[in-house]
Amino acid sequence: MNAQSLKSPGILGRGPAFWGALFAVASALLGILAFTGAIDNRGALMVLLTVPAVLLFAVILSAHRKARNGNTKGTAQARYVKRVAIFTSLYLATFAAMTFLDEAFAPPEAVRFFIAVLPGLAISGIFWAIGRLIVEEPDEFLRMLTIRQSLIASAIALSTASIWGFLEAADLVFHVDAYWVAIAWFFGLFIGAVANRIQYGTWGAA
Repeated sequence: MNAQSLKSPGILGRGPAFWGALFAVASALLGILAFTGAIDNRGALMVLLTVPAVLLFAVILSAHRKARNGNTKGTAQARYVKRVAIFTSLYLATFAAMTFLDEAFAPPEAVRFFIAVLPGLAISGIFWAIGRLIVEEPDEFLRMLTIRQSLIASAIALSTASIWGFLEAADLVFHVDAYWVAIAWFFGLFIGAVANRIQYGTWGAA
């Protein structure tokens, strides 16, 4: 073992487990801050929502790099990473624009509607990218892992939304904005990756 192999990979070279743990912690802290009312400024809370998005992309990128070093990545997953990078960048840009314009200029309702739709469309693009990965991935094992990961994420997000919805209907909890369902889904995507790692020894593709 030479000196080069003993060097630390640095924070940018960390694996998906490291970034996934940060994503989970950031999502949990953000949820606590929002649900306890510790942050009463809506603009500040919405800006903080960009943190899980950036960490989620770091999870995806590190998983891609790890698998690529093992020569298991193909063109389908390379396209997937590029698509997620594009839509994540669009989400961050449109989200920042929406927050800035809403706080600084208070534009008319039609403009606010158009601007508010853009971050949601960017998030929808990430869902589309995952769907395209499932269609384009030629490796049946990696395709199965991606589907399994997505199903786990869907189960977590939809179950959470259903339970919270009934609690809210019974006036036992406060209202939660609908975009939290997508955040729960991305959190479930990380849980699905962990499940893949535990059962199959790999994080999967998504």
